[in-house]
Amino acid sequence: MSKITAAITAVGAYVPETKLTNADLEKMVDTNDEWIKTRTGISERRILREPGKATSDLGTPAVLELLRKRNLDPKDIDCIICATVTPDMLFPATANIISHNVGASNAFGFDVNAACSGFLFALTTGTSFIESGRYKKVIVVGADKMSSIVDYTDRTTCILFGDAAAAVLLEPSTDENGILDSLLKSDGVGKNYLYQKAGGSLNPASVETVLAKQHFIYQDGQPVFKFAVKGMADVSAELLERNNLTGDDIAWLVPHQANLRIIDATANRMGLPKEKVMINIQKYGNTTAATIPLCLWEWESQLKKGDNIVLAAFGGGFTWGATWVKWAYNS
Repeated sequence: MSKITAAITAVGAYVPETKLTNADLEKMVDTNDEWIKTRTGISERRILREPGKATSDLGTPAVLELLRKRNLDPKDIDCIICATVTPDMLFPATANIISHNVGASNAFGFDVNAACSGFLFALTTGTSFIESGRYKKVIVVGADKMSSIVDYTDRTTCILFGDAAAAVLLEPSTDENGILDSLLKSDGVGKNYLYQKAGGSLNPASVETVLAKQHFIYQDGQPVFKFAVKGMADVSAELLERNNLTGDDIAWLVPHQANLRIIDATANRMGLPKEKVMINIQKYGNTTAATIPLCLWEWESQLKKGDNIVLAAFGGGFTWGATWVKWAYNS
């Protein structure tokens, strides 16, 4: 019997209509367009501004698009995994809310919290479900409403993040295509450099934590940048080496969209020219767990069956990883 692999068979995404440009931010904090572009590569980001809307309202239309593309009955979905650091609430899981919204009444679901590496961690988990032979249709969603935890008076972080969601469908494949290998890493030292201080069991929400702005993202930029450049580049190079691949074998690098300089460093380490690297950070900023599938969605029409693709990410925690995918379809 042929080995079962988990193949990506459809991609869906959703970005809010409202744009927050660098010019807008110039009116809010002490910054400017040139400074932001030089250090990050970002020109604008999308923001979910409508009252009463949450991360599930980003993930739901992304999943609905995916179901439409494959002409699937939502009741045929076995599992929905949502990678997010901005869940609608601590519980129930945002994955469960998305399942209900799309009518996937036979699916079980749960959230994965691995910050910007969350999509890769969730993808590897979903892949294991498919490879076991027990499940046939697993949806992995990366969704974050980062604007809900960004302090728009903090010029070091408010320039970076945007809101978006994107999702992939995993189905069994018996040919050579699919998710072929993953290298995932984590190191708890990162809790000192990139975190949200309050809102968990260590520092529950209180008047004091709110007044101290401890429910917003905190980032110590320099150590995060150094860890990210080394972590993302090293793990991507290691993935190629252990699979006897070189940059010439890779059709596309799909990097987490955190910072253009980190993306360039990873591509250089892999020996990849810029034309083989998916970059949309200028339009969406850092959408955390959504960045990688959002790239796959934007580039879907250019992907060809059999293309070797490397997905790479680095996130708070610290978490990082790389995944080798052989693309399974022509759109």
